[in-house]
Amino acid sequence: MSTHRLPSLLAATITPARVRAGRSISAVICAVAVGAATACAPSEGAVTPSPAAAVASASPGAGASNSTVGAPGIGDPDFPTDGNGGYDVQHYDLRLSYDPTSRKLAGTATIEATAAQDLTSFDLDLHGLTVSRVTVDGGAASFSRSKDELVIEPGRQISNGARFAVTVDYSGVPEPMRDSANLGEYGFISTPDGAFVTCEPNGAKTWFPSNDHPSDKATYDFRITVPAGLTAIANGEMAGTPQTNAGKTTFVWREKHPMASYLATMTTGKFQVRTGTSAKGLPIYAAVADSFHGSLDQLYTQTAKITDYWSSVFGPYPFSSTGGVIDDYAAGYALENQTKPIYGGFSPAPTIIAHELAHQWFGDSLTIKRWRDLWLNEGFATYAEWLWAEHTGQYTADSAFRRYYANAADPMWSYPPGTARADDLFSAAVYNRGAMTLHALRREIGDDKFFPLIRAWTDAHRYGNVTTQEFISMAELISGKNLKALFDAWLYEPKRPAPIP
Repeated sequence: MSTHRLPSLLAATITPARVRAGRSISAVICAVAVGAATACAPSEGAVTPSPAAAVASASPGAGASNSTVGAPGIGDPDFPTDGNGGYDVQHYDLRLSYDPTSRKLAGTATIEATAAQDLTSFDLDLHGLTVSRVTVDGGAASFSRSKDELVIEPGRQISNGARFAVTVDYSGVPEPMRDSANLGEYGFISTPDGAFVTCEPNGAKTWFPSNDHPSDKATYDFRITVPAGLTAIANGEMAGTPQTNAGKTTFVWREKHPMASYLATMTTGKFQVRTGTSAKGLPIYAAVADSFHGSLDQLYTQTAKITDYWSSVFGPYPFSSTGGVIDDYAAGYALENQTKPIYGGFSPAPTIIAHELAHQWFGDSLTIKRWRDLWLNEGFATYAEWLWAEHTGQYTADSAFRRYYANAADPMWSYPPGTARADDLFSAAVYNRGAMTLHALRREIGDDKFFPLIRAWTDAHRYGNVTTQEFISMAELISGKNLKALFDAWLYEPKRPAPIP
């Protein structure tokens, strides 16, 4: 996510390297380079994390009790009611119809999951909306509501390890989440011609029942019906040509790579669209609201160029397409919706595009297990802004670092970014001090270790979930150094660290 900060840079020669967890330091440094020509080739889809990531991934049942009742939270101490225990979602099939005039959404969500314990009941997250029917494996299930919890009791117990499918029919006028301490409004936000949908951190539940926490990733199918003349945009790629019948058009989208619920979107409205491929052959989908028609070509061109460049810095692009959306809703922020970052009411500068596209690696492919580690998303994406500015000759990453460091009165020094606070999740410290942590690390271990580390990090945990400690461990493995003091000073101490050389 971007909330409009200082720009960024890097012209160093980067030696790409790939590593899997458990490989020796020498194997990391001497790994065969991935050719830049193939680094941005579209992925064919992966429905499970790589073996290394799977070992490290959070258990979606972590919040479950020893009973047969799935817990109403997934176990994140800072967001205790987010997500649910007792099961792991593999796939969402969302059939949705939205009418901007009445602002009514009607949906049928089928959620395919695996039980992580014996279950006589389990929860889904759902904010507002009216549920009319629930089935589990085709059989009627009883259900009740408690705040944002949809509590489901199947007709018979689900055994630990069993695959099951729950289908929920629901409708109503979606209500966005409102959190003045963080983003203000987020989730499903109605607009005059459609909807602006950005869900970080827990707004997916405003438009579909889900296990709404980033530690439970799944693949998605979207079938979205809107009045003819409007466009419906979701994640992944469009499956076939939109079909119009009786004054309504249905768009089918499919995201075949694992995705956190907060990255899902069903943005709708009047858009101008441009499609094609990047210089390295990656499909692109760019869309802008009519009022931003003059920004379409720049969004398309910059998205193509930046995605291709990041694939040479961070490792192969993890998804099957790239793109971006500019809507005319004045959100004041951008969000890294998987495959299609969205910009709320402004035409983004290249550094902002660079930030959101860096998130496709840091946040989207590599997704945090718990929200307190948000710097792994935002610190990396902010540092990517600095690297892009460096690459394009605007200023260096080192000059950006020193500009921030020179301000001894900056409030970020009292906010350790390694433990993001639920009541101030998107603090500038998480972004800027997080980025400074990476630059301090780069200065400590040198470019010949730093950039292979970043590629090793994205490769070892591709499509998985990550923690700060896992990154520190890999940094120490690749550098051969004890880095505890560095990370403690930059991530965990509520004071300005000593200057770096």
